Amino acid sequence: MNKKQLALELSKLDEFTSPNVKLEQYPTTSEIAADALWQINLDKNIKDKVIADFGCGHGVLGIGALILGAKKVYFVDVDKDALSIAKTNLKSLNKNFKSYFMNKNIKDVKIKTDIVIQNPPFGVKSTHSDKIFLLKAMETAPVIYSFHKYSTKKFVESFCKDHNFTPRLIQRYKFPLKRSMFFHIKRVHLVDVGVWRITKN
Repeated sequence: MNKKQLALELSKLDEFTSPNVKLEQYPTTSEIAADALWQINLDKNIKDKVIADFGCGHGVLGIGALILGAKKVYFVDVDKDALSIAKTNLKSLNKNFKSYFMNKNIKDVKIKTDIVIQNPPFGVKSTHSDKIFLLKAMETAPVIYSFHKYSTKKFVESFCKDHNFTPRLIQRYKFPLKRSMFFHIKRVHLVDVGVWRITKN
């Protein structure tokens, strides 16, 4: 499978029908998910790895990781409806993937994995939610791949260093936020987003 084929497979997944404003539920596009996962795979951090997808939403990152050969993926989301969509999406592939679905607040998650891949809330509607996700990821795995608004670069990198992790920006995207909330004016709003590889020292 190549990156284009992965993006095509991920594009078939269902997304949110009624996104939650407070949870900042903006689905990662299939193209961005495929590109980021391909980079992570080139780092040899997917195949045969146990991975956690925190704030999994409709499951695009975790499902993509399974397609690329992850040993097992934990799908974690506080929203039962989002988790249900992720389950349905995974089932639609008709593959015998190892997965575990956890309907929990991220603060209450207690697992250990090889890798965490996450696109957490950007902390716009719920202040410091991105920090909460980073802390939990650091408790969970020695290697983390995390999406954040590029404008928070200084915070992300200093926060990681303060917690004995080394951050490295590996990708940068114009992240399209589709008009899915009632207060949105533009049909698509582009947000500058970075993906960091964060490793324990």
